[in-house]
Amino acid sequence: MSVGFIRDKLEIKFLILYIAARVSEPMPLAELQELTMCDDGIDYFDFAECLNDLVNTEHLRLADEQYCITPKGLRNSEICESSLPYSVRIRADKNIAAYHKMLLRRNQVQSRVVERENGSYTVMLYLRDDVDEIMELDLVVATEEMAKDLSERFKKNPEQIYSRVLNALYGEE
Repeated sequence: MSVGFIRDKLEIKFLILYIAARVSEPMPLAELQELTMCDDGIDYFDFAECLNDLVNTEHLRLADEQYCITPKGLRNSEICESSLPYSVRIRADKNIAAYHKMLLRRNQVQSRVVERENGSYTVMLYLRDDVDEIMELDLVVATEEMAKDLSERFKKNPEQIYSRVLNALYGEE
């Protein structure tokens, strides 16, 4: 069994604030938990207790099931971050960078499924970059299952689909 570098609940609170200060938008419990559990010295129950304490002391705010840091939490995070073990900060930074990459991807590639009046479904597919919308494609399909399947397939490789649409439109006549 591995030994963690986090030794007490105060360090868990420091880590939660460290993470919350570096994440670009409010985050749900599961994602905050995943980022926080980067050290073997942390268990779920201590994490949950520390998170609740941070909300009660107004270091974090909980709204619409999303956690975000408050100005008070940000000030205390800056003061206390050097108290975190260096290896934990490095691991947290690596996980936060991966989380930001996932958030960017989630904002760039989106889809929606909408039921139509006649019982069919519209799948709305969106591909964006940092500046503009690259593609918006609406497809009508017969079943909700087909719509959800197309939505998931699009999210896995939207660039390839975009390329294939361009190739189909610019293909030889």
